[in-house]
Amino acid sequence: MNYLTYAASDVGIRKATNQDSLTLKTGNTCLGPLTFAVICDGMGGLQKGEVASATVIEAFSSWFYNELPNVIQNSDLEQSIRRRWAEILKEANQNLQEYGKKCGFELGTTITAMLFIGDDYYMLNLGDTRAYEIGDQVVQLTKDHSFIAREMAMGRMTPEQAKTDPRRNVLLQCVGASKKIAPDITYGKVRQDTVYLLCSDGFRHEITEREMLHYLSPKQLNSRNDMEQNAMYLIELNKSRKEQDNISVILVRSY
Repeated sequence: MNYLTYAASDVGIRKATNQDSLTLKTGNTCLGPLTFAVICDGMGGLQKGEVASATVIEAFSSWFYNELPNVIQNSDLEQSIRRRWAEILKEANQNLQEYGKKCGFELGTTITAMLFIGDDYYMLNLGDTRAYEIGDQVVQLTKDHSFIAREMAMGRMTPEQAKTDPRRNVLLQCVGASKKIAPDITYGKVRQDTVYLLCSDGFRHEITEREMLHYLSPKQLNSRNDMEQNAMYLIELNKSRKEQDNISVILVRSY
């Protein structure tokens, strides 16, 4: 499997700083082409969200450069990735909590990460940043760790109610502001001619899944230029619809 990739982040129309952080890395391995994508959304309600998101991105970037080359040689690749990713996130959670206590404030971040190796992907999620699989339809791959997601799962709130509920930004877990964290770490098979979208909540609040399918389907993204043009169109569309948050997106197209 081969991959086309693109990433963009915009401070948006209201905030003075961009608290989102992301990284997108590619390479070739003995298992085939590799792509590593991580997106973090520093929590807007807390101080220094940009420090929290950058800290987690740095931790996973260090893993990519210093540990992954050896991990790929491991016969039990999936279990090795699951164990180490959980450890990295636990260490980051503890470090951010200690930093916050020392400085007298709280800070936190959400995270979604996907590692594509050959025909396989490994995915980590905590909070309400998301990953989607876009082919003939839009499929959400991640589960939000948020108040409204829990209420909808338990049948106590409809999607329409969730859109306007004042608690829609309340997270049940995030890195740095939760005493204990339990990230979702999953494995899947990459589908050929499919777009994998990672995004902060600011990217998806004001656009519909129908619009995602129209502008980000594999038929529309046959070059990096297509990716840039359509991603930037949706970022500007979010801004024209008065999205209040930072707006970040990573696109990975398999072929």
